[in-house]
Amino acid sequence: MKILRAEHASSTYPVYVGADLLRRRGLLEPHLKHGTVVVVSSAEISKLYLADLKQALWPQQPRLLLVPDGESSKSLAQLDQLVGELLRAGVGRDDTLVALGGGVIGDLTGFTAACYQRGLDYIQVPTTLLAQVDASVGGKTAVNHALGKNMIGAFHQPIAVLVDPGVLRSLPSRALRAGLAEVIKYALIRDAEFFAWLEEHIEELLELRAEALDFAIERSCRNKLEITQGDERETGVRALLNLGHSFGHAIETAQGYAGWLHGEAVGLGLLLAVDLSCRMGLLPAELLGRVESLLQRAALPRRLPSDLTTERLRELMSTDKKKRAGRLRLVLLRALGDAFLCEDFPESDLRETLRHYAF
Repeated sequence: MKILRAEHASSTYPVYVGADLLRRRGLLEPHLKHGTVVVVSSAEISKLYLADLKQALWPQQPRLLLVPDGESSKSLAQLDQLVGELLRAGVGRDDTLVALGGGVIGDLTGFTAACYQRGLDYIQVPTTLLAQVDASVGGKTAVNHALGKNMIGAFHQPIAVLVDPGVLRSLPSRALRAGLAEVIKYALIRDAEFFAWLEEHIEELLELRAEALDFAIERSCRNKLEITQGDERETGVRALLNLGHSFGHAIETAQGYAGWLHGEAVGLGLLLAVDLSCRMGLLPAELLGRVESLLQRAALPRRLPSDLTTERLRELMSTDKKKRAGRLRLVLLRALGDAFLCEDFPESDLRETLRHYAF
């Protein structure tokens, strides 16, 4: 087991990474108060992992609240339902929520914990690769709005994160590939050595080889922690973690959060960001080819959805949270491993990038 330390201005907590941690008896007990533990999960995930998680929560016997699978659960309607269930169960401030699931469960549970009675403790137990390397760490919580992804949320840090790579063996291959987009993102932003490693080992990750998975998950978590610890509330460098997301979120919004997975949309967003950087003369075309090749090997999309026009995509990008003074800002690259926030990109180059990847 590796124990990474998340040290933010508002709190410090451990990120446990290792095989079979869900079954490590009493691992999470030191983080629990003497109140009730409520596990929020989906029916499918709870059937797979709740019995194991009870070992880590021992001697507590948690209650279980179920929410539907899918991005549609990241909504105010589902938040309202979950809060109602907590109230009916008499959950109070000395109780703890535990998010057992992927990014949707983690975001919804975290935002519920931030809002309910002005703040509950919560623990992240991510069961997808995307959640293990990204969504569970750093304290971003949110639900979606019809006009924009993650537009309603709060910064609320967990009190612990438990990452068990073994649970990924039950993950559908599509979800595993989607998670790889966030792994590739860290390499592009700040870790050129990691990018080269991914080029050598991407098939091992797709085959769920334990040594490769452990390395990629730990490396990704370290990269995220190093960024977020200096910028907890995204006033500066943390915005770089949104490489590809301005494009990806717009794609998800256009599809009503019922089409591509988040990682699939982000994967294409990475390619669009690199392409735009090349058009601006910041990057060599050789790097664009390497990124496209890596995404292809991960079986991630490399073209926009066939029913999404470039005009509609550009319109939806205008709602991006990184706007300043009404102007869209994009995360671009000066070099492999050197990302920056750009607000003076040529609009003509952006539109050429979008057209190039449209059907």
